[in-house]
Amino acid sequence: MTGRMAETALEYARGSRTPVAPRPASTVILLRDAPLEVYLLRRQRTMAFAAGMTVFPGGRVDPADSAIADSWSGPPPSVFAERLGCSAELAAAYVAAAVRETFEESGVLLAGPSTETVVGDTTGADWEADRVALESGELRFADFLHRRGLLLRADLLGAWAHWITPEFEPKRYDTAFFVAALPAGQVTRDVTSESDQVTWIRPADAVAAVDAGEVLMLPPTYLCCRDLTQYDDVKSILAGAGDREIRTIMPTVRIDGDQAYLETT
Repeated sequence: MTGRMAETALEYARGSRTPVAPRPASTVILLRDAPLEVYLLRRQRTMAFAAGMTVFPGGRVDPADSAIADSWSGPPPSVFAERLGCSAELAAAYVAAAVRETFEESGVLLAGPSTETVVGDTTGADWEADRVALESGELRFADFLHRRGLLLRADLLGAWAHWITPEFEPKRYDTAFFVAALPAGQVTRDVTSESDQVTWIRPADAVAAVDAGEVLMLPPTYLCCRDLTQYDDVKSILAGAGDREIRTIMPTVRIDGDQAYLETT
């Protein structure tokens, strides 16, 4: 590790930092075909967490995210709970936050008026007004779904990974990673105030850019992109999500002299 992260890790290792409890969060690896690409955002350099890092859409779980039971369609929360190693209540909140944050940060909504349909174009002014209200916290996600008569399509999400921010970080998250296909008829939009750049990119190209020092990524994002290089299309990724072993990973710090190294086990 180098820079601020290394300095913080060394402070923690020397006993001058106390770990804070991680907050639940969700992120979505949004995918499309021809060729296989993943959607990435670069966080504003002024952000308190992961400033300047390239990430998937996502964010922390809101307390109101668990209040969507009557707008749920797809596998029950218990299925996601078993995959992610958490309670059914937390799993429901993870899924709801994943769908809400993806809409807030990309304009893509994994919801529909029935169990078999997904909303189409979400670029209109009325959709944008709701997106802004959700992003600012003025509108609860459950109320948004109810008012529009929509069901959260949990069946469109596949659990992919589960990471917890290292103990030395001042801001920590317990994050569920999901994969999902870009719904037909929808487009991503550069709308969130938290990013200064967005792109669709082949997973292998994203990995190469990080390896070349051209792009900054946190380990979970990088390793997820690297895992995606094994697949040829979105269908195979979604199918693979069901068979994937999910281990909760919390990187640790190894100190060698004045150098700090981040390790995963």
